[in-house]
Amino acid sequence: MTYVDEIRAALPEDAVVSEPEQLRTYECDGLTGHRVVPALVALPATTEEVQAVVRACHAARVPFVARGAGTGLSGGALPVADGVVISLARMSRILEVDLDSERVVVQPGVTNLQVTEAVVGDGYYYAPDPSSQQVCTIGGNLAENSGGAHCLKYGFTVNHVTGVLAVLPDGELVRLGGKWRESPGPDLLGAFVGSEGTLGIATEITLRVLRRPESVRTVLAAFDSTDTAGGAVSGVVAARILPSAMEMMDRLTIEAAEAAVHPGYPDANAILLVELDGCAPQVEQDLAAVEAICRGQGAWELRTAADDHERALLWKGRKSAFAAMGRVANDYYVQDGVVPRTKLPDVLRRIAELETEFGLRVGNVFHAGDGNLHPLVLYDSRVEGETERAQQLAEAILEICIDAGGSLTGEHGIGIDKVCSMPLLFDADDLEAMKRLRRAFDPAGLCNPGKVIPTPRLCGEVPGPYRAHPLEKAGLAERL
Repeated sequence: MTYVDEIRAALPEDAVVSEPEQLRTYECDGLTGHRVVPALVALPATTEEVQAVVRACHAARVPFVARGAGTGLSGGALPVADGVVISLARMSRILEVDLDSERVVVQPGVTNLQVTEAVVGDGYYYAPDPSSQQVCTIGGNLAENSGGAHCLKYGFTVNHVTGVLAVLPDGELVRLGGKWRESPGPDLLGAFVGSEGTLGIATEITLRVLRRPESVRTVLAAFDSTDTAGGAVSGVVAARILPSAMEMMDRLTIEAAEAAVHPGYPDANAILLVELDGCAPQVEQDLAAVEAICRGQGAWELRTAADDHERALLWKGRKSAFAAMGRVANDYYVQDGVVPRTKLPDVLRRIAELETEFGLRVGNVFHAGDGNLHPLVLYDSRVEGETERAQQLAEAILEICIDAGGSLTGEHGIGIDKVCSMPLLFDADDLEAMKRLRRAFDPAGLCNPGKVIPTPRLCGEVPGPYRAHPLEKAGLAERL
């Protein structure tokens, strides 16, 4: 019996996809520049069915990739040729709501927003809020350690996952953590969250939910430049004020968002959205201080949302920014890097210089509070050479982030997109430690291979866009 026969025997007839035209649905995630058609797609609905598929793949030494909603932007769910995609879309049940413990247990196919919808009537919510929260799934959020606008105060997915039930790459079932996160021994749960699907597949996820704050106030500040808006961000942090979110958009993204969803943004070169929450007296005090700091940095319009409707409209513009760029460009490439907050003005000026150097426009929208940039490189794939220039520009932006003391990614992950840039940030010992951890979970190298850690097959002898760290010298020539 072949591995395909075993998978068909373990799943319902409609849970196995093998027709070529149907397989193309799974050939990429949100990073559409990389496409691979898998040999087979399995759609398990239970933990036991996931185990059966993984065991069949492991026995036949067939690589497999877990997939959620496909909204990822780093190619983390890119299939492997002749491999299996394990889609978790049918695992979409909320298994338990335990508000006494402030925990919710979900399957990986539950969407981010559904968690809040399940508890909002009782005065609770789920804090991580990626812009795609209406469609992105908790399993994918866990894999990429997703954040969102409110990660400044409340942290990333890893801060809200207390336990997982996971199928390891050989089909073994393990439980990491539980309703109470603290447990003796190594923090294997912390290693699993954010591992981009390379250590196993989570089939049940225990999440921490929070009580809704007493007061929430959102203010929009308009500036003549991203420099002055960045100065306001630094000023707020220096004043020891901790907003739940601080988001910045430049003129290009403002215009695109306004055209797409009409949030009523002013005609500005930069806007800053600052949200404060907590006890009402403290929120009002902090709001007055934020407004004073913004005025001191040259804000020429300050607008505080009067109610939940106005607040939602302000956020609708920000959360629609990525999709809105389709109105101003035939194609765009979303980059994701991190820089220290104090370096924001310098990095943005350097990005503007790169626009001139490469002859392409870049829209900037980012989580200003934690320095997580999302530059949107605009190009036209119909014009010869523009796709390659866009890729080069995006890679140059990453180098700027690293030179500024930042990182390769804030929340989108490494995936296949940035794997060859890893040696720009991590030395040989760092990468070897990552490989050893990965081998401990997946000695055969079958679970989402080719992601996160560079190999000669993927990146050549000298990986990365800047040819800075030869793999042979780094001791990484051996096969994973």
